Amino acid sequence: MERTERRAALVTGASYGIGAAIARGLAADGFDVAVTDLDTADLAATVAAIAAAGAKAQAIALDLRRQEMIEAALAEAVAAFGRLDVLVNNAGVPLSKPALETSRKEWEEVLAVNLTGTFFMSREMGRHLVAARRPGAIISIASTHGAVGFPGAAAYGVAKAGVSHMTRVLAIEWAPYGIRVNAVAPGTTETPSRAPLLADPERRATMLNRIPLKRFGTAEEMAAAVRYLASPAAAYITGQTLLVDGGLTAY
Repeated sequence: MERTERRAALVTGASYGIGAAIARGLAADGFDVAVTDLDTADLAATVAAIAAAGAKAQAIALDLRRQEMIEAALAEAVAAFGRLDVLVNNAGVPLSKPALETSRKEWEEVLAVNLTGTFFMSREMGRHLVAARRPGAIISIASTHGAVGFPGAAAYGVAKAGVSHMTRVLAIEWAPYGIRVNAVAPGTTETPSRAPLLADPERRATMLNRIPLKRFGTAEEMAAAVRYLASPAAAYITGQTLLVDGGLTAY
């Protein structure tokens, strides 16, 4: 019987929340999964979940502000699995601060991780796939903050809008190589990082009132969108940002 080669994926920022859900979901879909975070010790639960799904896991330390770590992370994932078919750019840093109070350091930090790091991670994946002469998929996590304006989200919103535009450009450039490039833009999602914000009853009610479906999303729902875009079912989709926001941006 001919052996079917397993597919492999790399998910950045996968220690908890949406990133961890994506890693678990891809493992359930038959991918071996490399996961990254600043500290590999924080990836233990995600690695265990990947293994429980019957897939191979590889924990990799990655700081998206350092080019040498980006290149090393891609190389380590390829070495671990012998191939890499899907990259999910999930890692990012938040910032909620009025524009008048945003410092240059804060601005540069948000763009360095959320936009510049995402670009160079994608570039390394593109180079790998082109050199391997293999089609693949890149999915980046954008945000509704990059689609509509929110107070206090100047730096974060600009970075995420940049991710969506970068997605369109890379999709055009890399289509001849069979590389699909898409993004998922989550609305407000119930994750540990959002828990302090959503714990305030008044703020929670205000935020819910803006969402037609009257509830927040889950990490698993965001992961489902990524899994779809990584699958053969999305073979004719590239250059798109899929908004998963309960209707928030429909107004």
